[in-house]
Amino acid sequence: MTSSCVVSFTILLLLVGCSARPLYQLPSKTDNKYKHSLQTFRPYNVAHRGSNGEFPEETAAAYMRAIEEGADFIETDILASKDGHLICHHDVTLDDTTDIAEHSEFANRKTTYVVQGVNTTGYFTVDFTLEELKSLGAKQRYPFRDQQYNGKFSIITFEEFISIALDAPRVVGIYPEIKNPVFVNQHVKWSGGQRFEDKFVETLKKYGYKGSYKSEGWLKQPAFIQSFAPTSLIYISNLTDLPKVFLIDDVTIFTEDTNQSYWEITSDSYFDFIKDYVVGIGPWKDTLVAPQTNNYLQTPSDLVARAHARNLEVHPYTFRNENSFLHLNFNQDPYIEYDYWINKIGIDGLFTDFTGSLHNYQEWTSPLSLGDEDESKLLHKIASIISKYIRK
Repeated sequence: MTSSCVVSFTILLLLVGCSARPLYQLPSKTDNKYKHSLQTFRPYNVAHRGSNGEFPEETAAAYMRAIEEGADFIETDILASKDGHLICHHDVTLDDTTDIAEHSEFANRKTTYVVQGVNTTGYFTVDFTLEELKSLGAKQRYPFRDQQYNGKFSIITFEEFISIALDAPRVVGIYPEIKNPVFVNQHVKWSGGQRFEDKFVETLKKYGYKGSYKSEGWLKQPAFIQSFAPTSLIYISNLTDLPKVFLIDDVTIFTEDTNQSYWEITSDSYFDFIKDYVVGIGPWKDTLVAPQTNNYLQTPSDLVARAHARNLEVHPYTFRNENSFLHLNFNQDPYIEYDYWINKIGIDGLFTDFTGSLHNYQEWTSPLSLGDEDESKLLHKIASIISKYIRK
């Protein structure tokens, strides 16, 4: 059975008896030394919240589908439950991506907190235990995407997310974000005075994630740590040598921890400072090449060039296939968009909701891409050439 069939079969198993929404098993003891290694010769295909163009975001099914489709890394956002468990969920509230509204038993949990300086009302992950969160069903964020899987998968933990990567049939990296650390540290307390960031790194270490970028250890279990909060990235630099990526938001958004503007954190002086702690930046793509009011792109900024001059990689977000997300320069064609960003702008990785589309583009355009039959023919040809020089 091929690896893609195994993953598809696993997704089907998750769907069976979906009302129970079973946990994903923790990592097996499979020997990893015979797995195909991570490709490093082309920009990374980062599955943004899994293959969430097809399945509800941050679910086991979305991540397994992304691996099946060729993701180099699976990306997730890490938050915390009331009882201190680390979970995979993007929003600090549950309203938009779960069926919380259908659970009358939790109706009294709706509240208002200040999140990044804004009064926000909803059902917050920090007010629910892990067991309670597991009783909810995930749902598709966008109404124009496939709704048939709504309610069929549960929120997963950071450990369950890691297990999906480690049990993949090839080396698949992880790309977890320390999400809203200021908010989480305000509302969730751990024993011994530990912080959210401590628990985050502790989990990575527990499952063997270590090593500087592209070191031998890192290549065995690749991981990037990302955050919009620079103080969190600086803090964990004393805890792990895993590579870190500083996320950059829209030009109107201030950093949640240091209250710095976009213009401050993208200045040459700030890049010179932060490069000692991170290996790259992860900007929203519209800050690299801003759109005009008519939805055509303007002239690219110099942000990529200035980052590359400091040996910082650039991994922009988020690439989506739907027409509503594509600028008119690309004729409603995501492949033209990929070509523009990879070959003209020169980025080093892409966060995408549609892992399969990006993988197909890269396979079709890569001179190093070979099918199994082509690989076999090439090996036979090399063996034939070498055999002429072997002494009888």
